[in-house]
Amino acid sequence: MILAIDGPAASGKGTLAKRLAAHFGLPHLDTGLLYRGVAMALLDRGDALSDEAAAERAAQVLAPALLDDPRLRERAMGEAASVVAAQPRVRAALIAFQRAFAATPGGAVLDGRDIGTVICPEADVKLFVTASPEVRAMRRALELRTRGQPADEAEILADIRIRDARDAGRADAPLRAAPDAELLDTSDLSIDEVFTKALALIAPAIRDCTHTRA
Repeated sequence: MILAIDGPAASGKGTLAKRLAAHFGLPHLDTGLLYRGVAMALLDRGDALSDEAAAERAAQVLAPALLDDPRLRERAMGEAASVVAAQPRVRAALIAFQRAFAATPGGAVLDGRDIGTVICPEADVKLFVTASPEVRAMRRALELRTRGQPADEAEILADIRIRDARDAGRADAPLRAAPDAELLDTSDLSIDEVFTKALALIAPAIRDCTHTRA
């Protein structure tokens, strides 16, 4: 069973994806870390984020072990990732990595921006997780402060609006819900409520998968 979970930054998709993966005993891939990894490789080498050729080379040799680097979770890396993610050659270079992960025997959970539309359009479950920009900014600020990092909520909200516009407006694989995705707005929901709603949305697909195997 493949679970594709898409949505904008700080919508709660990553938290939900991890919990669903643990619940169903499936491996989980935060595909946003791939783009953060490419951005970090460029910055470490002193290359410009706009250098698409350099970004493509970094994507082609991206090592899975790099995804554990704590620097990838920093706010600045998220902004940098949004820049390289808009580059078609980078996205093309990372497609094989993501599809190979999705092909894990037994299934997988992937979260990102284009899982249900580009990476796994055949996914058994597609969720599009969203929340208001204001709520997402508040969540991101809280997350950063919990890690001991400074967080100006107004600045974060401005960054989120810029990222949303960039992600939705890019020519290649823009952020959007797949036509058959279930929409899950987490603005006024707790983590437990989001998880409960997600399970209810996933239930029909689980029954279908069970019947197919039978």
